[in-house]
Amino acid sequence: MSTKPLMVFEMANNHMGDLGHGLATIRALREACTGFEADFDFAFKLQYRDLDTFIHASVRGREDVKYVKRFEETRLSDASFQELVREMRDNGFQTVCTPFDEPSVDKIEAHAIESIKVASCSFTDWPLLERIAQSDKPVIASTAGATLEEIDNVVSFFLHRHKQLTLMHCVAEYPTPDASLQVNQIALLQARYPDCRIGYSTHESPDNTLAVALAVAKGARVFEKHVVLPTARYPANAYSANPAQIRAWLESARRALAICGSADRYQPSRAEEASLHSLRRGVFATRPIPAGTQLTRDMIEFAFPPVEGQLTANAWSKYSQFRATQDIPAGTPVLHMDLAESHLRSQVMGIVQDVKKLLKAAHVVIPGKSELEISHHFGLERFDDFGLTMLTVVNREYCKKLLVLLPGQTHPEQYHLKKEETFVVVHGELTLWLDGEERLAHAGDVITVNRGVRHRFYTSVGAVFEEISSTHEPNDSYYTDPAIARNTQRKTWLTYWM
Repeated sequence: MSTKPLMVFEMANNHMGDLGHGLATIRALREACTGFEADFDFAFKLQYRDLDTFIHASVRGREDVKYVKRFEETRLSDASFQELVREMRDNGFQTVCTPFDEPSVDKIEAHAIESIKVASCSFTDWPLLERIAQSDKPVIASTAGATLEEIDNVVSFFLHRHKQLTLMHCVAEYPTPDASLQVNQIALLQARYPDCRIGYSTHESPDNTLAVALAVAKGARVFEKHVVLPTARYPANAYSANPAQIRAWLESARRALAICGSADRYQPSRAEEASLHSLRRGVFATRPIPAGTQLTRDMIEFAFPPVEGQLTANAWSKYSQFRATQDIPAGTPVLHMDLAESHLRSQVMGIVQDVKKLLKAAHVVIPGKSELEISHHFGLERFDDFGLTMLTVVNREYCKKLLVLLPGQTHPEQYHLKKEETFVVVHGELTLWLDGEERLAHAGDVITVNRGVRHRFYTSVGAVFEEISSTHEPNDSYYTDPAIARNTQRKTWLTYWM
């Protein structure tokens, strides 16, 4: 399906029962669309009524009953309607038609019209909707005057029958004054019916080009506009747009599309990036930084103005690491070209997702706002092999933590001098070594580790276990591998991760 907005031109009875005038209207609108093909798809729409059954016998021929005279005076033969449909296709228009009775759906199918439109007055005409649902065609339905309960029912009716449904916000006043346009209804329909495409069927004054721009901004993707080709014999009505007005209407919609831009997060231009960079604080060396040195906060300062190519404060975070590849003199800007950079946020977020998945599999309830502590003993680049993730539930005279080992992870050997620990395996399987003695633990097993006992863990399938202990003190973990103690950046904490 095309991603371009669809513009539907509604002829209604503006063919005036005159085949030649109808054909001329289609050609004139094709000309009006010239230059907009890259921005929009186009469709032309007719209305079908089986007048011999649609109008009750008691009022046929009456001129004092609203619409009866117009419907009868603008009657076209089946052959004439087929000629109009051929002209639409020859001019590159998709074909749409509104049936007002069941025989007209038969005619739509016979004429191979591509989409069926449900008029607002027929929105809850259930006998007609039942017949439309039997067709294999997409449905576009206008919602003027319908309650939310009625829209719910119609949406459920069509979606349960696996119909492709577009809902059109519409106000059935001809023409619709600005105060009645209710363009915010587009957002309401989008939020309430996410499985439907949402559009805007317009009856405002044909000179009004603001409403379509607002509808574009609200997210409508299908637009319907009454069109007319005025002549001395067939003057325009108050709500149908002539070809020149359609061009202005399309130009307004195109400009709105350009202003609204992408629904995804946009990519800033080079000019915008340069402007933002010029207002940021740059990173300056406060002392000589030899090549090969990992930059730390005590080596640098943040100050304005930055120079082109300079590292800025915006790039300095706990997820980023910078190593000098050239000697950086004191007092000079720290330039990107003189650094080897690693940005670890995506890796940290990947760890978070893996931990969430394992906790969900373990059916573990996490206390709100629990801080997540990621231990990467030999650096994040080796976290898949060596690491542990933990949540501290309480740490007073007693302490409780939840520990997560991902599949294939080892927690390196350590011991404590002050605290005693008891582990309760909640999920998975855990291999432990206590003073070098191996044991295997499964969900439900309880293991106590006394003070001074060296312990390490490994899991091949992933494990979640509780740690219940006396108070945890930060300086009471002693690793038997001295390389771990030398790694001062071995932990990452996250508060908003759930």
